[in-house]
Amino acid sequence: MAAPLQRKTFQDDKRTWAAARKIVMKIIPLYLPQFHQIPENDEWWGEGFTEWTNVKGAKPLFEGHYQPRVPLNKNYYDLTNIEVIRWQADLAKEYGIYGFCFYHYSFNNKRLLEEPMELLLANPDIDLKYCISWANHNWEDTWRASAGQETTLIAHDFDNEADWVEHFNYLLPFFQDERYMKEENKPLLTIYIPNIIRKLNKMLDLWNQMAIEAGFSGIKFMYQSAMSYHSKGWDRSSFDYGIEFHPGFVNAHQGLWTKLNLMKYTSRIKKILGIKRRMALRPKGVQRSDYDETWEKILALKPSASNAIPSAFVDWDNTPRKKENGSVYTEATPEKFRGYLTRLIRKAKNEYKTDKIFVFAWNEWAEGGYLEPDEKFGYGYLEAIQQVLNENREHND
Repeated sequence: MAAPLQRKTFQDDKRTWAAARKIVMKIIPLYLPQFHQIPENDEWWGEGFTEWTNVKGAKPLFEGHYQPRVPLNKNYYDLTNIEVIRWQADLAKEYGIYGFCFYHYSFNNKRLLEEPMELLLANPDIDLKYCISWANHNWEDTWRASAGQETTLIAHDFDNEADWVEHFNYLLPFFQDERYMKEENKPLLTIYIPNIIRKLNKMLDLWNQMAIEAGFSGIKFMYQSAMSYHSKGWDRSSFDYGIEFHPGFVNAHQGLWTKLNLMKYTSRIKKILGIKRRMALRPKGVQRSDYDETWEKILALKPSASNAIPSAFVDWDNTPRKKENGSVYTEATPEKFRGYLTRLIRKAKNEYKTDKIFVFAWNEWAEGGYLEPDEKFGYGYLEAIQQVLNENREHND
């Protein structure tokens, strides 16, 4: 009696694999626009500040620490130069990148770092698919402030319903761009931490209706932050996808999120209890994690939900921003990334049943996650992606 069942399962597996082989994998890196000067950053961080300020000021903090990171040919670009964006788009396409997911910062009719994305919209000849991730967290001076002394630089009022309308109207021209990523006539929109929005469903319902009135079939909403993924008690029903965004997601899955939350809310606890001395919730010094061990944990995970999207991380080192309070993943190389990405693509096809993998990141230079060429590895990480896609017979046309 067992044999027919075994043969059926084997055939099902063959059909599943055959279907998976036909999936064209879309590699979508996150894109940071903070590589140009803005008045707010001049005020908060000093005249002329861009992300390159942190990158250039980085120093090695232990033996073998790969800092500072230097872009190939010292290409400290300015994203207000449209030729830089054109170069990035051409480079991404050459190595098989499907498109970028732009971080978008909007604070109640006040937008920051918007110029690169607006330049892309204004230049339709640039061949680049893209989508948007609304990074809806407050900005705080955590890079320079002592623990427990952070101040808010700019914040959101998510309850302002008039702002919901204005914000959607700002996004609409991007949604209408032929290059914008869509599925089933629905633009893809990520909200980084949706569960901090008190009237979330009401806002999403409004945006969905406004999209329909604009000629779309609605919006495909996604969420990204590990905080959202592992927070309880909020309604995910309006979201089509959740991005398992690594390395934060796997750390949270391994039980570290409680510790991180305690660290985050230390200042609030101190104020409530009237404590002035520092509360030590983490050891002093740079926190080091093993790149290989972390990737093996990622590859061992089962999909967290039927609509989960996996992600890859190139590398991580935020000591250019946080100095001795930062964290580093050691021993990352393009060769290792290539091997892990190969396995993740197979996992994405067979377990997640998806054609998308988000990547940290295209150009997070001050957090160590970038695919752009540097002076140590050259084009190594881009070549790794190209080789993996070719080996898996993928073609991002």
